[in-house]
Amino acid sequence: MNIPITRPCVGEAEARAAGEAILSGWLSQGPRVEEFERAVAAYTGARHAIATSNCTAALHLALLAAGVGPGDEVICPSFSFIATANSILHAGATPVFVDIDPATYTIAPELIEAAITPRTRAIMPVDQIGLAADIPAVRAIATRYGLRVIEDAAPSLGAMVGEARVGGLSDFTCFSFHPRKSITTGEGGLVTTDDDEAAARLRVLRSHGASTSDFERHRSGTTAIEEYAVLGFNYRMTDIQAAVGLVQLGRLDAILAERRRLAERYTALLRGVAGVLPPIEPAGRRHTYQSYCTRLDPAIDRGAVMAEMAARGIATRRGVMAIHLEPLYRRLQPGLCLPETEKAAGTTMLLPLYAGMTEEEQDYVVVSLREALGA
Repeated sequence: MNIPITRPCVGEAEARAAGEAILSGWLSQGPRVEEFERAVAAYTGARHAIATSNCTAALHLALLAAGVGPGDEVICPSFSFIATANSILHAGATPVFVDIDPATYTIAPELIEAAITPRTRAIMPVDQIGLAADIPAVRAIATRYGLRVIEDAAPSLGAMVGEARVGGLSDFTCFSFHPRKSITTGEGGLVTTDDDEAAARLRVLRSHGASTSDFERHRSGTTAIEEYAVLGFNYRMTDIQAAVGLVQLGRLDAILAERRRLAERYTALLRGVAGVLPPIEPAGRRHTYQSYCTRLDPAIDRGAVMAEMAARGIATRRGVMAIHLEPLYRRLQPGLCLPETEKAAGTTMLLPLYAGMTEEEQDYVVVSLREALGA
């Protein structure tokens, strides 16, 4: 039996939508991108949604729209995918790493204030593996110090804090539509914001700094010539991607419900397995379960367990990296120690989880894990 770490939930409807976009003659950013943006904004409760080529581009543009630049500092966790910190470097700023809550793997709000300096411009909490960070606590700190909150919500479209969906809680929220996420456009990202001025800047920056887009000029029917007043980027999403995204968005709630069912089943099957801690979902926060993140006892050889699972045809992954331990960041910030981040990076392990996973596959994963652990 071969079980991948994930499998995108796509089919004939997505193929038809992509084909229709191709046959329409409008392939680059156009009417379908605009429709996808409106749909995501409505879903999240945000005033604006700006689609991009990927989530790293979304984070980079959000930082620039928030006024972050050279000489500034942005507080973020190290326990994340490297794109979180890289986007800060791309903006010319410095990531200031803060340790995590060991239970949720998200930034520990009680440690943020000690990291604030006169150069701090923003806080970038990360929604870890589909669980939102403690955004209300982060926002309270940001408000007190006059900082912007740029939420790296790459895996958490559909996650909730209280009764509100992620996407309408922070100054800027950035999503990913990579195939490992709950819904996909192949590659792709998006920024949501309620800031009208920032949204306008984001739209200009994503398309080379052009004062108006190709589609807007086409739709106006005029011969207006665009201007380039600022240095921009080619961070656009295509209409082919957006067409797939629109179909996927219609499936999102069903996909999330299936992921939740499977995650809860994993937790039940793993109950009583020594040395394995399941993920938690704090009261008031609703997980999307991009992946099922277990934590192994430090005495367990994670590498040996992952190798044994691979030998049985089961893909696993380390939980999340500790960015500050990667060579680039060791050179930039030598000697930095974040105890909880380092413990989590060395002991967490992702199990396969995706909509469409069968109970037979899931049973095989759990039996194999038990045997790999010697249980």
